Amino acid sequence: MLGATVFRTGDVDPVDRFDCWRDLMSKTLCPMDMDSEHVAAFQAETKLLELGAVSVWPTVVEPMSWRRTPRLIRHSDPEYYHLTFPITGSVGITQAGREAVHGPREMYVVDTSQPFHCVTSALHAVGLEVPKRLVPLRKAKADLLLTRRLPADEGYGSLLAQLLEQLAMNKGPYGPADAPRLGAIIVDLLSSLLAHVLDRDASLSQETRQCTLMLRIRAFIEANLADPGLTPRTVAEAHHISLSYLHRLFEQEEETLAAGIRRRRLERARRDLADPAQNDTPIYALAMRWGFPCGGEFSRAFRRTYGVSPREFRQRC
Repeated sequence: MLGATVFRTGDVDPVDRFDCWRDLMSKTLCPMDMDSEHVAAFQAETKLLELGAVSVWPTVVEPMSWRRTPRLIRHSDPEYYHLTFPITGSVGITQAGREAVHGPREMYVVDTSQPFHCVTSALHAVGLEVPKRLVPLRKAKADLLLTRRLPADEGYGSLLAQLLEQLAMNKGPYGPADAPRLGAIIVDLLSSLLAHVLDRDASLSQETRQCTLMLRIRAFIEANLADPGLTPRTVAEAHHISLSYLHRLFEQEEETLAAGIRRRRLERARRDLADPAQNDTPIYALAMRWGFPCGGEFSRAFRRTYGVSPREFRQRC
């Protein structure tokens, strides 16, 4: 049988369980900030299989959140692609300006060199770590796949999912000598899966790809209106396109991208000002909520757009 390191929180004093789990995950994957509403009675179990340069760890864990920050990346980065294959439960993941929720048998990949935020339900999943240097994809290409659902029911995805599930359930006549060979097979399957998804994307028409990109950009803007750092440049960087190409995408629109962001922010602030339930919230706080760090700038923009000051508008409502 393959050698495995097993950790169960049930083997640890209850007051130390979450701290032990956090330390173990930071060492197994990479340093992360973690939190859970179940710290007082936290339960988790994982089994670490080291297959040459590749690590596979079947895990059962209670609801929690995991955050990889720029500070932690600067402190330590193993430079892995981390694949999660949920068997039961769901995972919400944010990275590279994209957000997704994945349920059972919906694989996805993140990059430990970039910030991410993950929130799970009660989860039974298989984690997989592969050094990025072993995956023959340029960063710009691989970044297009981060957080996306990867098919686990067909082709290379199905083969990879079956092998991971087999290892998780300790099925198969594998011994210690097979570990490096299994690791090499997993690297080949993951690389082939990612390349296949990219090839499939490339087969789409230019019009379809552009339409999909526009939808992603609009969704990204709506999700980040509260960020005062949201600008056309940050939008372009998040989607790995040039600023000039981003502006070309919006040439046929009635307003520039920057004007559209400002209009959406003002609309959200106007909605909150008209809400009686928020009458006690200071106007400057509403302005900051929707990406206006300067109250004076917000008031001037609001008056130019609606003809009255934010205070006058709230009083009328």
